[in-house]
Amino acid sequence: MREAIFVLAICVGLMGYAATAGAYWQFPPLPQPAEYGNILINRLSEKNGQKAVTFSHWSHRLRHACKVCHLELGFEMRLNATEITEEQNRQGRFCGAGGCHDGKAAFGHTRKDQCDKCHNGNIAAGVEKFKELDSFPKTPFGNQIDWVTAFKEKTIKPKRTILAEQTAPIVFDKSLKLEAGWVEVPPVFFPHDAHNQWLDCSNCHPDIFNVKVKTTAHFAMQYILEGKFCGVCHLKVAFPINDCKRCHPGMHN
Repeated sequence: MREAIFVLAICVGLMGYAATAGAYWQFPPLPQPAEYGNILINRLSEKNGQKAVTFSHWSHRLRHACKVCHLELGFEMRLNATEITEEQNRQGRFCGAGGCHDGKAAFGHTRKDQCDKCHNGNIAAGVEKFKELDSFPKTPFGNQIDWVTAFKEKTIKPKRTILAEQTAPIVFDKSLKLEAGWVEVPPVFFPHDAHNQWLDCSNCHPDIFNVKVKTTAHFAMQYILEGKFCGVCHLKVAFPINDCKRCHPGMHN
């Protein structure tokens, strides 16, 4: 009887393990490369009789580092978390900031014949321009552009600021080795230098990653798939978590 109970307990444990493992590897489906990173901003648009705004991360990444929008201009990392109004744009905030859609650096936002360039409600708007990136370094996932290599090779020269003189990224090239919680999964190596090219330290610390907590237990894949930690960026904008070897270089398949 005890042996039967023991075997039953093992079977139940294995079933639970399998169910948990399945949840870990259920990655979200990927859109077409030209649409990866595209979002619809719709916190206020439809409430005010306008179509949602289509925002293409890849087209803006050609010109600006992530920190320009997500630090200097005050855009939250979460979709629709930032309230953006036309009045604020006309005051030179958000999209209307100097060096952005001010009618000089890029098309303006005050001419009615240009409204549908943003307010079109179409997640695929502007994808025809993606062909201009055919010569960029490639990767197999996301929009299939290796942006880190493109930056290093100076295929692109995105501005790191629009509020001050251009400065070099902070020199901090420490690479963190994070052991995986699964026996057969090799460790993650996190390169600070690759992220410093695009982001400011405050984009990640302390809100997304608390540097005072010396543990990686809460970086589990299940939380990343919920859009936490690395998942804030690496689900829908930066290269997706399907590209396992980019973080787990020791992984073979």
